[in-house]
Amino acid sequence: MATFIQIILRSLETGSIYALAALGIIIIYRTSYATNFAQGAVAMFNTYVVTLLFGQVGLPLWLAIIGGILSAIVTGVLIDIVVIRHTKNVSIVGKQIITLGLVMIVVGFAPLLFGVDPLRLPRLISNGDLSIFGASISYNGLFNIALGLAIMLLLFYILQNTKWGLAIRVTASNEPVARLMGVPTKRVTMAAWAIAGVLGVIAGVMTAPMTSVTLQLMDEVQITALVAVVLGGFQTFYGPVLGAYIMGITRNLLLYYVSSVWGGQI
Repeated sequence: MATFIQIILRSLETGSIYALAALGIIIIYRTSYATNFAQGAVAMFNTYVVTLLFGQVGLPLWLAIIGGILSAIVTGVLIDIVVIRHTKNVSIVGKQIITLGLVMIVVGFAPLLFGVDPLRLPRLISNGDLSIFGASISYNGLFNIALGLAIMLLLFYILQNTKWGLAIRVTASNEPVARLMGVPTKRVTMAAWAIAGVLGVIAGVMTAPMTSVTLQLMDEVQITALVAVVLGGFQTFYGPVLGAYIMGITRNLLLYYVSSVWGGQI
């Protein structure tokens, strides 16, 4: 039983990372009508920014993360203004191809700025474990779970209870009608890309201590988040989050009880 509980706790941590990435993807899809294949690449880029600010500039980790969040906002805004805003008459498939092009640009540009050597980013919370019914989880793992849930609950609250949230939901429902109603759809789309960027870099900072900061940092997260969006549905903000946690639990259960091959496939 302790092993099962530990797997579930671990799954909640990885599921929170997948959920943040999936939420970024679905926000972009609902406002820009494009499946954002560049979510992981942009997250990787901004995680590199955090690592650079922490490791080379010497900023405290929390200040480096704030710098990464600002970088994510700027990156998201630039992508919208320079690229997405000029694709109104492009088909959905065409927009998907454009986001694939963004992946190539980001992955090609990142080594020029950050090099190709793996970099390290420390945990958000120092070492230490908590025992729950015989299962152990690190304080950092618990923090990641709590942080992921808090961010998602805050975003859901904003979507449901604020004017900006209403503007995003109206734009997601019918962008031409929203524009006729006076909703600033261009600013809504720009904000969506900025939000997706922030969600991505937070997921990246949560992922980085488990591995190394490389060009491939967010590849698995990107793929799993896309599957979670498909599983949870493209017509809701909540479904992909639920799908992400289902993917996290399923993957870790398969890794332990069946085979690492099947866990890797999931």
